[in-house]
Amino acid sequence: MNPRDEERVREAHDALRRVAAESESVGTSALARAVRHMAGADAPQEDRVEVWGRRIGRGLGLLFALYLAATLFQHFAG
Repeated sequence: MNPRDEERVREAHDALRRVAAESESVGTSALARAVRHMAGADAPQEDRVEVWGRRIGRGLGLLFALYLAATLFQHFAG
């Protein structure tokens, strides 16, 4: 292989490494944000009632959204 081809191969490998690292951080950060959201991390931590209220409310909201999606699916599938 000539030096120019070696340089192009090296650049391609570097680009693939960057893409892999960025895609991992995006997926991981989105999952981490969702977990923090469901845990009520945005509530004042000294007020335990508000933290648990947010956790319960967000959990019930998720269950309701899943119920609505299942009902919609059942309506159109059956």
